Amino acid sequence: MDTNTQNLSQKSDEVAGHAQEKKDEMMSKASDSTQTAKDKASDATQTAKDKASDATQTAKDKASSTAQSAQQSAHETKDQAGNILQKTGEQVKSMAQGAADAVKSTLGINTDTTSSHPNITSKN
Repeated sequence: MDTNTQNLSQKSDEVAGHAQEKKDEMMSKASDSTQTAKDKASDATQTAKDKASDATQTAKDKASSTAQSAQQSAHETKDQAGNILQKTGEQVKSMAQGAADAVKSTLGINTDTTSSHPNITSKN
């Protein structure tokens, strides 16, 4: 081989080696960029999952609290209604007893000379 051909062959090998280095370098950068993008996407996905989970838990907690509050309020209302009904029943009973005493007194069959109801006077 002549020197020119040898120089050309040597230059060709150098250029091929340099091209291979550049190719490997670019492939490495591309691989690194791809991995970085995958990592960022994975982090973003995990963050979104965490936020969704937190929002779901917050909604569950609020719903539970609201239900508990409603149950407590219903129980209090039931107790109040029971108390009102009891008082009303006692008042009706007292009024009925007073009316019965007044009728007895009017008819003269009242065995008690002192009325248990100060507003109703006995006619003997």
